[in-house]
Amino acid sequence: MPLPPDTAAPKDFDFMIGNWRVEHQRLNARFAQCDEWTAFNGLSSTSQILGGFGNLEDNLLEFPEGSFRAVAMRSYCIDSGNWSIWWLDGRNPTQLDTPVVGRFSDHVGLFFADDILNGQAIKIRFTWIATPGENPRWEQAFSMDAGASWEVNWKMTFIRLIETERLAP
Repeated sequence: MPLPPDTAAPKDFDFMIGNWRVEHQRLNARFAQCDEWTAFNGLSSTSQILGGFGNLEDNLLEFPEGSFRAVAMRSYCIDSGNWSIWWLDGRNPTQLDTPVVGRFSDHVGLFFADDILNGQAIKIRFTWIATPGENPRWEQAFSMDAGASWEVNWKMTFIRLIETERLAP
């Protein structure tokens, strides 16, 4: 039985609480003028932590080359009003990715980080679209020019599982 949420907790990510089937699209090559995408499925289950000031998203990604697990952990900072999002990939379980940091406005969340990809400095952008009454969507984009232009390289659409469906691959 989960602990009760804090009544002062933000509601920004409440739309993600529950179990989901995930439709993924991943760009086949980054920064290579590629326009070919690979589609695959997955499962996701998100629960509140930190009294609602955070959440934990457990994922099963069913890549064509094999399945793996990963976790997204989100936490809210009252002082800044920002969320931080960390990613832990089960294929490399000793390292958290650089967190993206940002907030929601009008049901759209924008989160950014500076990172390194193949030895080159890049910016990362996560975009969450949480329009009420629609399936939540997420996309990841990278920039090699300090955010002047972006290449979207991953998209996800979340479809809520009904209670009679099981979270099983």
